[in-house]
Amino acid sequence: MNFSSRKIELAVEEISRLPGIGKKTALRLALHLLRRPAGQTESLSAALLDLRNNTTFCSECHTISDTEICSICSSPKRDKSIVCIVEDVRDVMAIENTGGYSGVYHVLGGLISPMDGIGPSDLTIDALIDKMKTGEVKEVVFALNTTMEGDTTNFYLYRKIKDFGASLTTIARGIAVGDELEFADEVTLGRSIQHRIPYEQSLPQ
Repeated sequence: MNFSSRKIELAVEEISRLPGIGKKTALRLALHLLRRPAGQTESLSAALLDLRNNTTFCSECHTISDTEICSICSSPKRDKSIVCIVEDVRDVMAIENTGGYSGVYHVLGGLISPMDGIGPSDLTIDALIDKMKTGEVKEVVFALNTTMEGDTTNFYLYRKIKDFGASLTTIARGIAVGDELEFADEVTLGRSIQHRIPYEQSLPQ
């Protein structure tokens, strides 16, 4: 791709680093920003810098947050005895959009994937075990994607926390095998979280 401006070329290179964006789309976005009022581009730049430099993680559930404890964990309306285990903040948002869950979350920050070099120590599993040791958790809901990595992580966690006395459940399989939670429609996901089943029933016989 030939560029008439080095500045446009650099902008296209940076934008195309984003997932799912090729050079043609990046060029279209760069030209769009160039045509918009300078204030809009400056606002976008400021928002991205603020996101990168000032975003933190909730000290209790590890989701992305603006404060030390996120709004979900700090809400007196949430049942902290029920902990839903998810991969990342996108899954928190997907489940919250259903309006059908009143517990709190534990965000792992990824899934166990030896092929990608991600092991248990790369996730927030130790923090989850510490949470289980308090004895305050009465139910753990496994809500990881129904992929090989998700199932592997579920089983690893099951073996780690099954002796703490909490009820271990998993979302009902209204979510098709191989699907990701963030792409499930709200009705299906809502029913899956409300009609969760004992985790042992999901294990291969």
